[in-house]
Amino acid sequence: MADEQAAAGTTEQTAPEQQFIIERIYIKDVSFESPNSPSIFTEEWDPDTNLQLNTEVTPISDNHYEVVLMITVTVKSQDKTAFLVEVAQAGVFQITGYDADQLNHLLASYCPSNLYPYAREAIASLISKGSFPEMHLSPINFDALYAQRMQEEAEQHAAAQNGQAIVDANSATKDGDNK
Repeated sequence: MADEQAAAGTTEQTAPEQQFIIERIYIKDVSFESPNSPSIFTEEWDPDTNLQLNTEVTPISDNHYEVVLMITVTVKSQDKTAFLVEVAQAGVFQITGYDADQLNHLLASYCPSNLYPYAREAIASLISKGSFPEMHLSPINFDALYAQRMQEEAEQHAAAQNGQAIVDANSATKDGDNK
């Protein structure tokens, strides 16, 4: 029994402790453009909104990562650009003790989920300061986006392997014909 406890103690000491720490959240870049003002204010307001969303992860040092959530909102009215807002909301995260799949999920889903409310607020503020009607971006389920991306990658990988198997089969047939 003492040997089992000693073995368990050794396992506990060697198992890495999992930590997720938000060290800093900041705006890395911001831009607001209203190319058709002031004439856009005199026209009928019929907004057509386009939202683009991207993330970028940069390792800073061991267990430290910068995650940047980039959001671009373009609103057109009557086929004229009313405004374009770009926000790069960033954060520095310390993440330790997770396996590669868990780390990937944290960086691609959980970190952007933490950054998004700050980006939403910055975008709403800029639009308001541009004298346009109030706009609030809907919540985004980053876990669902991550799962969708993983599914698409798995399908692409399977299709690529299936395509390679067909190429290999065709090569084998051609080699057999030459004999």
